[in-house]
Amino acid sequence: MSETGVKHYVLDTNILLHEPLAFLNFQEHNVIIPMVVLEELDNIKDRNKDVSRDARVAIRALEDALHEATPEQITAGVPLTRVSGEHQAQGHLSIFPDFQLRQNESEMLLNENDHRIIQTALELQKQRSGPVVLVTKDINMRLKAKGAGVKRVEDYRTDQLIDDIKFLAKGFYQFPGDFWSQVTDVKSEQDGRDTYHYIPRDLFPGAYPNEYLIDETDSFAARIESYTDTLVKIQDLSRERLMSQRAWGISAKNIYQAMGLNALLDPTIDLVILTGPAGCGKTLLALATALEQVVEKGMYEKIIVTRSTPEIGESIGFLPGTEEEKMAPWLAAITDSLEVLHKSDEHAESSLDYTMRKANIQFKSINFMRGRSIQNAIVILDEAQNLTASQLKTIITRCGAGTKIICSGNLAQIDSYYLTALTSGLTYLVERFKNYHGSATVNLNGVVRSSLAQYAEENL
Repeated sequence: MSETGVKHYVLDTNILLHEPLAFLNFQEHNVIIPMVVLEELDNIKDRNKDVSRDARVAIRALEDALHEATPEQITAGVPLTRVSGEHQAQGHLSIFPDFQLRQNESEMLLNENDHRIIQTALELQKQRSGPVVLVTKDINMRLKAKGAGVKRVEDYRTDQLIDDIKFLAKGFYQFPGDFWSQVTDVKSEQDGRDTYHYIPRDLFPGAYPNEYLIDETDSFAARIESYTDTLVKIQDLSRERLMSQRAWGISAKNIYQAMGLNALLDPTIDLVILTGPAGCGKTLLALATALEQVVEKGMYEKIIVTRSTPEIGESIGFLPGTEEEKMAPWLAAITDSLEVLHKSDEHAESSLDYTMRKANIQFKSINFMRGRSIQNAIVILDEAQNLTASQLKTIITRCGAGTKIICSGNLAQIDSYYLTALTSGLTYLVERFKNYHGSATVNLNGVVRSSLAQYAEENL
């Protein structure tokens, strides 16, 4: 296990909880699992928590990779090529007996599991000729490891699709100046009330379905319908028509909200992703368009509202009442938005209660979504920036026929210890679904809550 150019990756427990098959994603390099990681997985697997499933999957995957190996082989390294399935792993997998370090190292240092993993990396730095890399999603763990002398410490980046958050798809592209002054060749056609243009692909090097197009004038707005290697078909939306849209009594305050309304009200789009700063209108737009389509148009039967609850991470059992009552404190943003939508009613409280019954609004915990099949509903997933890619997959794969899902989040307000703007499931979702014809992303660029909120967003 000392081949030239081969790296040795030491995995923290949170890597295997984040992705149970992560040890197969290091190509020709070697993977080392400290014994303490197995102990932590063993402690987690029997808990009545959502993360216990990932622990059990990781344990079974490690067993499949090592079950025919002798103790000596497991310590020295077992070839990962023997593991069946679709993967590119050509290195070795080994278990490092870190408990043996207690004979020579400080008992105080080794009492804490994080320190045992760090000590494993330090010991391997002495033993191995190739680079030793400690991989962890815990930011504080990375700081401690560097402070202790680990030369290379990294986040798990296999599922990271972009290198800088500024490259994240915004869902729209703004042309400088006047769009039509840049077009020399165009073919147009009429389909009922809609007008479509066929524009040379050269103008759209990074085009993807349902991407909105605007320019610096006050008239042009369009959306990409489809494209070939030479042509892009765009739907002419007209900025005036976009800005005149209404849903449940509200209208857009800027062009970004107008694009969001257009995507939210389009029945052909099953997934709408709304990103943007606090106060840009993500939750209000999602709720207003959901009420419009459930109550007024009867397109869906109910509204299911859920969100990440980091403070109660895995369980909501300690709060009193029904599931809806337990979730109420965490969904105050939804109830606040409902109050805004009905504040002008003569009997606002009665209107609010009637709307919630009529729209069949259900507050659900994200931890109990696995195994469900949601039909003919609008699902509003708030605060999606705090979820991992696997958690988002769990929710989206619950959506059955006739269901639309709205994911909203602010990548500047991540509460998870293990996620950053680059590794958030929301970022992963935007990038993975931007080429899917049934989805649309809109970055609501601009704070409309108040001038105070806008100033705070820009200056704090």
